[in-house]
This record gives sequence, structure tokens and C-alpha cells, in this order.
Amino acid sequence: MGELQFLQIDSTNGVLTAVFNRPKANAFNGPMIEEWLSVLKDAERDDSVRCLLLTGAGRFFSAGQDVTAFSQADGRVSFRQHLHRTYNRVILRMRKLEKPIVGAINGPAVGAGLGIALATDLRIAAESANFIYGFTGIGLSADSGTSLALPLLVGLARAAELAFTNRTVTAREALEMGLVNRVVADSELMDQAHELAASLASGPTRAIGLSKRALNHSVLGTLEATLEYEAQLQEIAGRGEDHAEGLAAFLEKRQPKFRGK
Repeated sequence: MGELQFLQIDSTNGVLTAVFNRPKANAFNGPMIEEWLSVLKDAERDDSVRCLLLTGAGRFFSAGQDVTAFSQADGRVSFRQHLHRTYNRVILRMRKLEKPIVGAINGPAVGAGLGIALATDLRIAAESANFIYGFTGIGLSADSGTSLALPLLVGLARAAELAFTNRTVTAREALEMGLVNRVVADSELMDQAHELAASLASGPTRAIGLSKRALNHSVLGTLEATLEYEAQLQEIAGRGEDHAEGLAAFLEKRQPKFRGK
């Protein structure tokens, strides 16, 4: 693994801890995505890595995609190609990694950041963490596997509510919904996450990996097709007037005026 700019890595007693570290909101750009893919690829090959622990630096887990790149592209972004290069690869590699991934959700997980959080196997959230669908806030549709993970975890009606209203889900509400496994005090998050990851790392990781494969087969068998369909729909949404308005409003820090186009 080469030198990393946007992730901090530590490996201790079979647990590889990866920290998203791109101030101020850990929003993803191309190099950061490639670094995370590289970490996942190396973890897959490294027998000394028995469990991964993923969290964010600072106050955010991840705000998702850095949309300033879209504004600078002057409408020339192919959302479908972008997703093929980025989050589709990330979500598939996380789910196909036959080692447990613990998510320590330290703050807001938004948009693609939400998708990545939900692609972990077990999630512990800090009290201050929250979860936001995000995409409709800038006139976009689902991506990063959220159209599959959300209804699977919280049910269709709640998933529709979160997608349509774009409202913030607190950590406690996320626990009640089934988005996370546990909520702890902010000060206890990393200790408890490390304790869980160490317990998994010392367990029968071959059996855990095969169990993950079985769960994927049972309930996530359509993941690849879902990611492709999300990319197709995102291409349509990304070329609409509502996305142009939503992006402009986001960058200008004002309320968008959507017209349904």
C-alpha cells in the first residue's frame, strides 16, 4: 500500500483500523475513493488482517460525495460512469470482503457516506451521529446501494420517508429503526468499537467470512443489478433541472426551489 493522503491506517492484533480524514466533512473525491479501494484490496490479501474497523476523523463520518467537482464540470458529468468508477466498486468490494467490517459512526453519514456506513457488517453509533439520505436534497436519486440497504434494514415505508423527506435520523432513532446495532456515548465509541473488532478478529474468521457470503447470497443477491440500476437513474436525475438548482442552492447555502423537472 502506498502513502495515503486521505485515510489513516493502523493495524493491531488482527484489526485494521481505517479513518476517513479529509477535513472538514470527510467528503469523497476521486483520490480518496481510490485510497479506500486500495485499503480494501490489501486487506483482502493480507491474512494478518482478520477484521476491519472504519470510522471518520473529526465531527463527520462522511458527508458523501464532494459535489464541488460536479459544479466545476459545467454539466459534463456522466453520473453513470462516475458511479461505475467509484461507489459501485466500493460497495461491492466491502460486501464481498469475507472479513467482518465494523463501522464506528462518529458523526453525520450522508449520501454516499450513508451507503458506505450501511455496507459495513456491524455498526456502533456515537450519540452525536446522525444519518441523512442526502440525495434528494440536491435533486438526485439513490446510489451507493442505499435503495437496497435502506428498505432491507428499516422497511419500505420508512425508507420511502427518509428518501422523500431527506430528514435527519438521530442515532437513537437509527437504533430503533435497525440502522445500527448499538449507540454509545461519544467518549466510548472507539473503545467499544475496538473491543468488538478485536473480539471478531479473535474468532473463527473463516466461518464468519462464509457466513457473510451466505447472508449476501440470501438477502443481497441483487446488489450488483441494484447498483447498475441506481447508476442509470442517477444519470437521469443528474441531467434534470432540479439537480442543477439543488447543487446551486447547496453551494450558495440557500433553500432550493425545485420544480419537479
